[in-house]
Amino acid sequence: MQLSRMVHFHKTLGDKTRIQIISMLKAGPLHNGAIAGKLGLTPPTISHHLTKLKEIDVIYQRRDKNTIYFHLNESKLKQMAEAIIRIGGDDRFEYFDVTIEEKASVVKSFFNREGMLSHLPAQRKKRLIILEVIARQFDEGRQYAESDVNQVIKRYNSDFATIRRELIMSHFMYRNEQQYELNPKEMWPV
Repeated sequence: MQLSRMVHFHKTLGDKTRIQIISMLKAGPLHNGAIAGKLGLTPPTISHHLTKLKEIDVIYQRRDKNTIYFHLNESKLKQMAEAIIRIGGDDRFEYFDVTIEEKASVVKSFFNREGMLSHLPAQRKKRLIILEVIARQFDEGRQYAESDVNQVIKRYNSDFATIRRELIMSHFMYRNEQQYELNPKEMWPV
């Protein structure tokens, strides 16, 4: 999961009224007027908060005749809330302890004398070692445009789109509105 999505999710939930709405919807679906009455707020105010909660897919709506009922999307809420616990430990892959000797061996096998990458290894552990080498070419705390990221990657391999995507999926980098930045090294899988 991208770091920017997690931040947006938690920022959206960082409101007392939204947490109260989620708590109320755990008991069952409610319509806007019922939520407004229970919280002592106006229906437009509740509509604003419901819209924010729909944006992060924590609630959904269903129409019953002329009334729209809001339901809690418990599976999405649980998935997003647990993502913070898994940060740095995404279920898609395990984290590897790699020795300096292993890293050196992999780098020697996949980079030629000119420093060009022959191809990304199929084995996940080796691929992460290669991606770490490329990720270390970026400065911490600096934001990069996509074209700048591509230029750095092209120094190693012409398939910059695949490698850029792998850097994000493997948590070496994150993307937010066409801007790329390194994740903290503690989030790196190797």
